[in-house]
Amino acid sequence: MTTITIPTLSTQRLTLRGFTAADLDALAPIYADPKVSRHIGDGTPADRATTWRALAGTLGHWQLRGYGTWALIERATGRLIGRAGLYNPEGWPGLEAGWLLARDRWGHGFATEAGHAILAHAFTQLDADHLISLIHPANTASIRVAERLGEHLEREIDLKGQPALVYGTNRQRWQQGRQAQTRSI
Repeated sequence: MTTITIPTLSTQRLTLRGFTAADLDALAPIYADPKVSRHIGDGTPADRATTWRALAGTLGHWQLRGYGTWALIERATGRLIGRAGLYNPEGWPGLEAGWLLARDRWGHGFATEAGHAILAHAFTQLDADHLISLIHPANTASIRVAERLGEHLEREIDLKGQPALVYGTNRQRWQQGRQAQTRSI
């Protein structure tokens, strides 16, 4: 099996790069934070071993799908502040753009900034036609991020026993949004 090279993306304030084993020390406290994890999966904070398995799954996703989730590095500090990327394991309702940030980095626009880079990568480099974001109905901050990315509520689903809102966009709508942003600058 050939090992995939994970591309690095850069934004004004972030570097999105592949995870390494050394990232576990920074990622484990983020996953263990009850306020960060409350809208992810069943809402249970992850211990270090569970975080390690999630990290291994992230790297496996890249290998099996050719895309996945990046480590979010704040360029000004060099600190790992979360993760963001593309997710579509077997049985998932679609190609998902998702994000998760350390609580002290909430409200600074990092999720939206990473989201713009992820959508651009998916639509221009992977030739994706449609992206979704699966969001717990109580996660109003992520709903606002999805809306800032040009996503619209498409439907509600049950995801592994938990309610989820499916926000989404397609390549055409994304391109129109980019053109409108360019014209307004």
